[in-house]
Amino acid sequence: MRHYLFFRRLPGLLVLLLLFFGGVLRAQSLSGGRHTPALSLKSNLAYDATGGFNLGAEFKVAPRLTVDLPLVWNPLEFGENRKWKHFLVQPELRYWTCEPFNGHFLGIHAHYAFYNVGGVGSRWMKDYRFEGWLAGIGVSYGYQWLLSSRWSIEASVGVGYAYMDYDHYLCRKCGTFQAHDRMNYFGPTKAAVSLIYIIK
Repeated sequence: MRHYLFFRRLPGLLVLLLLFFGGVLRAQSLSGGRHTPALSLKSNLAYDATGGFNLGAEFKVAPRLTVDLPLVWNPLEFGENRKWKHFLVQPELRYWTCEPFNGHFLGIHAHYAFYNVGGVGSRWMKDYRFEGWLAGIGVSYGYQWLLSSRWSIEASVGVGYAYMDYDHYLCRKCGTFQAHDRMNYFGPTKAAVSLIYIIK
């Protein structure tokens, strides 16, 4: 039970830590130097391709640090009771090797999602419906290309860990309850090709 409660609280704790340390670093940073972007909005084209709605914001908290806050929501159901419904938040603290919003960066992210999926993907997933939540952490690498003073493109990938807690059902629409399961996942946790608009 303690293990379960820890992972239920993990996403909120990680977000608070990211915001706290980001605020501390910003307060300690020195002003001056040439202007670099400080705030942007973005959309992950990879999520757009799957029919999900997503929007992210990224803001500078120190000379080489930013916080990225993407949200993903997919409420859509496909034909024949296929569904890929989920909500995901994946905050990330990024370290830029040169300057924010330009070039290489390394990140550490947390993720939390709840989902209701079935009838899609592998043979195993096509025969069942899964409903539950997940939480975890990961690391990432990415690169951002400036297209103009307002627009840029970003690509990033990440790997990490997720604790998954879910019920699974035999049929996709309503079905017979099969079991309540938990799973520890290690593997890819992020893939993004994002279009970015720089606000300031």
